[in-house]
Amino acid sequence: MPELDLYDELRKLIGMLDEHEINYALCGGLAMAIHARPRSTIDIDMLILSESLEKLLPVALTLGYNIRGKDLSFANGVIEIRRVSKIDPESGDLLSLDLLLVTPEIVSIWESRTIANWEGGKLSVVSRSGLISLKKLRGNGQDRDDIKALQAGDSSAES
Repeated sequence: MPELDLYDELRKLIGMLDEHEINYALCGGLAMAIHARPRSTIDIDMLILSESLEKLLPVALTLGYNIRGKDLSFANGVIEIRRVSKIDPESGDLLSLDLLLVTPEIVSIWESRTIANWEGGKLSVVSRSGLISLKKLRGNGQDRDDIKALQAGDSSAES
């Protein structure tokens, strides 16, 4: 059975978000691949404005994201996540789309997002400093490793 192609899923999602004029900023493991180094990830993380959620959920549904997860909250409510998932009918793999809502405490991260060239098109992604800030808020082992890689990339870019 073929496995779910995360990059193909991202490509389809970005196309739909652009088509529906929904602003986003890629974050999480896929943003790590843009800013520092590729690493294994099993979901798509996107920062979105709270008011975009109502518009985005039906778009995600058209792409098969029909399992609504429990709302998550981290860092005393600074990070609010709305999760929708899908099961690939061919492989049975589960893919989650984690939508991080822009809260007042992380507006500066949203405002510092950048545009990256990706797969022949454009991709909105949180800035390197914004990604570091998000990862500091959660601060698990993977996040600490990612922060080191992002900071190493900063110092090598400056020399």
